[in-house]
Amino acid sequence: MSDRRHQIALLHIATPEGVTFSLPLAGPVTRGLAFFIDLAVTLAIQRVVMLFVAVVSIVAPDIGGFGAIVIQFIIFNGYSAICEMLWNGKTVGKRVVGIRVMDERGLRLQPHQVLIRNLVRFVDALPIFYALGGAVCFFSPRCQRLGDLAAGTVVVRNVKIIPPNVEGIVGERFNSFRQYPHLEARLRQNVSAEEAQMALSALIRREDLESESAVRLFEIIAQRFRSVVNFPDEATFGLTNEQYVRNVMDSVYRKAK
Repeated sequence: MSDRRHQIALLHIATPEGVTFSLPLAGPVTRGLAFFIDLAVTLAIQRVVMLFVAVVSIVAPDIGGFGAIVIQFIIFNGYSAICEMLWNGKTVGKRVVGIRVMDERGLRLQPHQVLIRNLVRFVDALPIFYALGGAVCFFSPRCQRLGDLAAGTVVVRNVKIIPPNVEGIVGERFNSFRQYPHLEARLRQNVSAEEAQMALSALIRREDLESESAVRLFEIIAQRFRSVVNFPDEATFGLTNEQYVRNVMDSVYRKAK
């Protein structure tokens, strides 16, 4: 029931330039399933590491005992933070169930946000089995636990966007990026669904935007895509930011011939 209540809940993100896109929020049940998967992973890691600590304790009991406490703290509290930083808001559990953490404003997830939401887990876990965090998550309109509220983050479902008419959106122009299939493959792997959705929405609504707003919007989107994959100068020479975004969308969605 709890997940059904949030199943159709959407996160609506509006850019200052007037482009709005929506993402489905992850419900408490889905998030709980991801948590138990991650718990199993951390317990497995702990078991392997503690075998090594046990060997050290034979030689140096004091060091081994102190090390066991520190290692357990790091495993249970650092696992999620490290994974979310390295995997764009995902842990093993989140990858399995198809969800991820993101900034609630649609901006890029920052390391300090990941740290805050994971440090507040101590409070969310009270009194037992995440009872407080689960209750807050259930009644929150955006299904946010206390850690999410403190960090300004939400957990969304991964969505696969299949545009109905790619040619009509990006045009039939020559795409210089197609000369670098290995870089196109990296684009398809690293550009998230919500980033692609925002770029497509911007292209679809291009004629509705004021000239200055459109220039600024495509500059921001193009900068983000450039940070994902760096194409050679000969592939980007003479391209405006809008043309760059069109090339990226063409590379991401069209099937290689």
